[in-house]
Amino acid sequence: MSASAHPKIAMRPFLPADAPLVAEIFRSSIAELAVDDYSDAQREAWATAAADDAAFGSRLGSQLTLLATIGGSPVGFASLKGSEEIDMLYVHPAVAGQGVGTMLVDALEKLAAARGTPRLTADVSDSAQEFFRRRGFVVQRRNSVRCGGEWIANTTMEKKFPAKENNR
Repeated sequence: MSASAHPKIAMRPFLPADAPLVAEIFRSSIAELAVDDYSDAQREAWATAAADDAAFGSRLGSQLTLLATIGGSPVGFASLKGSEEIDMLYVHPAVAGQGVGTMLVDALEKLAAARGTPRLTADVSDSAQEFFRRRGFVVQRRNSVRCGGEWIANTTMEKKFPAKENNR
């Protein structure tokens, strides 16, 4: 038997059966990773978006959603709404900072660029702004969103892709 100090992160498409686990990743990520930037009431209101596993799974199933796994177990997910909006990016707190989010956003960027999308946008929580900034996303505007009776601030960020040159 051999142990790995850095378990391999894999990726696969979201399946409807993943909805309960992915909803739990969503809720755990908000509860633990956003604690410095949002109040208890704001985080509780935000997490209600995944209160109904089936509805949450349906939302993710209607988008291009990728799951990151370690040892076959989901540890994070990202979804692309339309061709140029990262709708969700959530990583389980136990693996935060270990490259899961980077792998997921890399994949979405590659897919979007391959489709000829000129840019990606994301409405980013205060907790995730630095992550997106390091990836080349630039602040566009500040937003206040009403969610479950609470006002929650986020920031729209954008990353433009270089125009593809026409080869002769």
